[in-house]
Amino acid sequence: MQSEKTLIIVADDFGLSPLVNAAVEQAAREGILRCASLMVAAPAADDAVARARALGDRLRVGLHLVVVQGPAVLPPAEIPDLVDDQGEFPSDQVATGFRYAFHPRVRRQLAAEIRAQFEAFRRTGLTLDHANAHRHMHLHPTIGRLLLKIGREYGLRAVRIPAEPPMPGVDRSFGARALYAWSHVLRWQARRAGMFTNDAMLGLAATGQMVPSHMQKLVDRLPPGVTELYCHPATGKDEVLQLHMPSYDMRGELSALLRTRIPPDVRLASYSDLI
Repeated sequence: MQSEKTLIIVADDFGLSPLVNAAVEQAAREGILRCASLMVAAPAADDAVARARALGDRLRVGLHLVVVQGPAVLPPAEIPDLVDDQGEFPSDQVATGFRYAFHPRVRRQLAAEIRAQFEAFRRTGLTLDHANAHRHMHLHPTIGRLLLKIGREYGLRAVRIPAEPPMPGVDRSFGARALYAWSHVLRWQARRAGMFTNDAMLGLAATGQMVPSHMQKLVDRLPPGVTELYCHPATGKDEVLQLHMPSYDMRGELSALLRTRIPPDVRLASYSDLI
């Protein structure tokens, strides 16, 4: 029923650092975390997979597709138009997005890399709970279409829609409202593909700052329907995390996952629980 409140809490960047992995494991064992999104080519991906296997049903894992600002699965020789000599995607989302949209050869390489990331996830032996993309790049229509099309071949049944609804404590700037409107394109694509999606998402306006007080306020004001709340916990900062997320309060976000109280009228779930 639409009047019911269901909350899916997801930790992104699983596999980026052992400090992220340790926080995910702690929050799954001692807190309210039920899901994480795995970067399959990240430096600590093997450690993340080992922890997820040990956690079993305590933690559901999805694919955190990387097509910007991060490592690729395929070698640079196979996707020369996507990555540098070290196999890293560029960080400029706008310029990268234009290339993905308008260059057929780039799109063919992009499809090959997306398939390789789903294949790498399958090799982990973990059950695919959901999929999303680093820096929400699946909002790009080309990436969204490929993620859905290829993902279905690998058993994908649920996709994140990064759509933060208008509510107290949430950014309602022009940019935030434009992003919310644009998310309807991905929702339409997902529905056409027969995918399950969240109705709303929380954490976009406060990315990297989902500390206990703020997370508790959002959970207490949860809208009806299925809401995903996403976060970036870690037990500390190493060089990798300092490089990619220098301003994120990752320890604060871990604390929030350990201290936030779930109201009695809210069901805590994973995507797999709802499909």
